[in-house]
Amino acid sequence: MTMDIETSEYVLDPAPAQPENLGTILVIEDDPRMQKVLRKIFVDERYAVVVAGDGHTGLELFRSERPIAVVLDLILPGISGRELCQTLKSISSQTPVIILSAISEVVDKVLLLELGADDYVTKPYSPRELMARVQAAIRRQRKPPVASTFRFGSCEVDFKSMTAWRSGTPVVLTAHEFKLLKFFTENLHRVLTREVLLNEVWGYNAYPTTRTVDNQILKLRQKLETDPATPKHLLTIYGAGYKFVP
Repeated sequence: MTMDIETSEYVLDPAPAQPENLGTILVIEDDPRMQKVLRKIFVDERYAVVVAGDGHTGLELFRSERPIAVVLDLILPGISGRELCQTLKSISSQTPVIILSAISEVVDKVLLLELGADDYVTKPYSPRELMARVQAAIRRQRKPPVASTFRFGSCEVDFKSMTAWRSGTPVVLTAHEFKLLKFFTENLHRVLTREVLLNEVWGYNAYPTTRTVDNQILKLRQKLETDPATPKHLLTIYGAGYKFVP
């Protein structure tokens, strides 16, 4: 507080600027204790948080708040998490939905993804893991769309039809090789660690080893590089990871 000498009036100093939040995350969870934990996790990372304790309220908040991501518990009163996930995606397919689930069976995880979930976290989970998954889902949603056809060197790849050619000759790539290559084309000239590739391409629950990354990149080089022993596009950055140069 300061005082104006001429008028003898006190003038309040302007309040310090508050950091702008990064967007609103909708948490749909019926356990009050977990609501408090989840709110703290996201508020600490500068997100605004709205919380719903049941499916109907969650749906109303989704429509009114337009969140940048949803964290959704599977077991809810009113509307089941599965049904709600489908409904949310039908309203806004671009909004990431991350499921919280105690289910560990592979068939149920596949079902969740088929319902439209962008990711799932199996309970119990660490706050760091959950935050990483939510932020990764938000980043994927915000990435500018990549053209269906990508050309580099003597290669041409059509990600939509999953076809590839080198020097005009068809090249057979597996679905996972297409996925890895697409991630590289979305991150041109960026050094990608093996851990980033494992998380973003294989997924957190796949549990492959870093050697898996090396082997698949070796196969891509053999199929797409003119001289796989001295690659010009899929480059190794020793001590760091890999970089793609078109």
